[in-house]
Amino acid sequence: MISYGAGLAKMLGTTVTAISIGKVSDDELNKLGNYGASKVLKVEDDRLNQLVNSAYTTSITQAAEKENAHVIVLSNNFTGKALAPRIAVKLKAGLVAGAAALPSSLTPFVVRKKAFNGKAFANVKINSEKKVLSLSQNSFGIAESSTPLQVESFIPEFSDNHFGMEIKNTNKITGKVLLTDAEIVVSGGRGMKGPENWGPIEELAGLLNGATACSRPVSDEGWRSHEEHTGQTGKIIAPNLYIAAGISGAIQHLAGVSSSKCMVAINKDKEAPIFESADYGVIGDVQKVLPDLVKAIKEFKSES
Repeated sequence: MISYGAGLAKMLGTTVTAISIGKVSDDELNKLGNYGASKVLKVEDDRLNQLVNSAYTTSITQAAEKENAHVIVLSNNFTGKALAPRIAVKLKAGLVAGAAALPSSLTPFVVRKKAFNGKAFANVKINSEKKVLSLSQNSFGIAESSTPLQVESFIPEFSDNHFGMEIKNTNKITGKVLLTDAEIVVSGGRGMKGPENWGPIEELAGLLNGATACSRPVSDEGWRSHEEHTGQTGKIIAPNLYIAAGISGAIQHLAGVSSSKCMVAINKDKEAPIFESADYGVIGDVQKVLPDLVKAIKEFKSES
């Protein structure tokens, strides 16, 4: 996001200001200067240690008004999807959700975004003076651009209404990486032959500190939970590494994983459509390839 903001600021002839909400160490915040941020507004309030939509929206809009910012960039994750529309309404700004590139034009302001579950792109023109963009995961590379950084405290003006919703308790799954947060995902399809063969998928994901996923036919058969289903009708993910084992590569599945930075396909059918989208392909039986891959990774880890 900071690299994207730096690229956008260069086009606009301005600077990047980041806002940090919650408790984050100055050492971490100072790292943002390595990617082009010139200022960080630090908002520390114990009530903001968990996402409160109204209070977060107020913090960001007041920060934008203080800095006279005309473009606000968020990540197109669950938090960004919750906040971007609220911020746009508050600032009377045009919104592009899921931006995939820097603007192709500034006058008019045109931004490309994915459409039809990643099967197409749309060029969206924003006519308003202020603009809100949420950036799709893995759609823009990290670029180092060392900039002198200033960190300053910022105290938004809140009312009791901003905290009208109270979070009593938060339960998180422990012991495994959440699919939507995972940088590495190991996914299985019908080529796994049945739920009893999922051991190597889970073991490989564990070795790589990744998450497990599956294609829709697998979840429909009840082999795996629907929570793991990725695709057009399931979860849309964009990990750094996506390993597809025994997945043919139907367009509905690819719609949910096409933004993966690197895709590795394992399939015994050399004509499987998945190979057209994969960066690397292994032609072979997943029942043999996966155990060998698990063994190789274990040996590599033991040597390093």
